[in-house]
Amino acid sequence: MKSITYGEGSIAGKLLCSLFGHRFVVTRVVTDHFREFECRICRMQVTNDIDGAKVSLTSEHREINKALMDLHRRRHLHM
Repeated sequence: MKSITYGEGSIAGKLLCSLFGHRFVVTRVVTDHFREFECRICRMQVTNDIDGAKVSLTSEHREINKALMDLHRRRHLHM
């Protein structure tokens, strides 16, 4: 099972999200298909995977997203 990481959100925010669901906003556009999100209430950070599902934004996923962003940027500079 994948671990879920929370930011500096409050316990009340985590409780609200567990009852009513998260309110995600885009914090970074990695490529046309990959984005990073953060819940406005509990500050949980997620990203989408290759299937489009939201997964926890771990340090490994941050590195992958950074590499994808660099490759995407370089590719569009040469076009």
